[in-house]
Amino acid sequence: MSITTVLFDLDGTLLSMDQDTFLNEYFRQLATCMTRFHCDAKATINALEAGVMAMAKNDGCCSNEELFWKVFSELLGSDAEKCRPGLESFYENEYQLTKCTCTANPEAAEIIAKLKAAGIRTVLATNPFFPRIATESRMRWGGMKPEDFELYTTFENSSHCKPNLDYYREILDKLGVKPEECVMIGNDVSEDMIAEQLGMKVFLLTGCLINRENKNISDYRHGGFKELNDFLDQILN
Repeated sequence: MSITTVLFDLDGTLLSMDQDTFLNEYFRQLATCMTRFHCDAKATINALEAGVMAMAKNDGCCSNEELFWKVFSELLGSDAEKCRPGLESFYENEYQLTKCTCTANPEAAEIIAKLKAAGIRTVLATNPFFPRIATESRMRWGGMKPEDFELYTTFENSSHCKPNLDYYREILDKLGVKPEECVMIGNDVSEDMIAEQLGMKVFLLTGCLINRENKNISDYRHGGFKELNDFLDQILN
């Protein structure tokens, strides 16, 4: 079956970053924002982390957004009323300063432009823990824009997370495509390469490799952007 659709992870794939460095800066800036809104920074961060854990286990009962705010509000109680606007403000302001921990890959935007010119559908399959504004910001930090993707997953439009295969099934259903028509490209062995179990072709970008389970990456086509370009040329021609 011909390839019609290419899915890309974002963090560590299209946008280079060290996840730990990014998260350290993320929480530092979040604490600053919560102080600005007279919220308890530690309690807010604990509630946010609990919300993320709940989203990671979402079984499709509701959107990730709905589940996140439910958990966030339950943990903060009456303080949630002032801390929620603070968190929303954070993504418009302090969050933007975390850009300093990321590096754009010019090759990423070039590959996407090449695929679109060839009539291939492109999807940003980033783990949907973040609201739309945060995901669109990271796209732009990487030299891309929302219009580059037919679909990009955020906590507003998703009800599962990686590595749950239902996350990928949800994308397939929205696009009306079969897994055999798709390629998944990412840097996380556990979260991205699992798409192969559905019948997708996969490619592991190794510049910012995440391999928590120390799997043998020779099981997958892998390499940098040059090798990715070669791989795409082979399977699309």
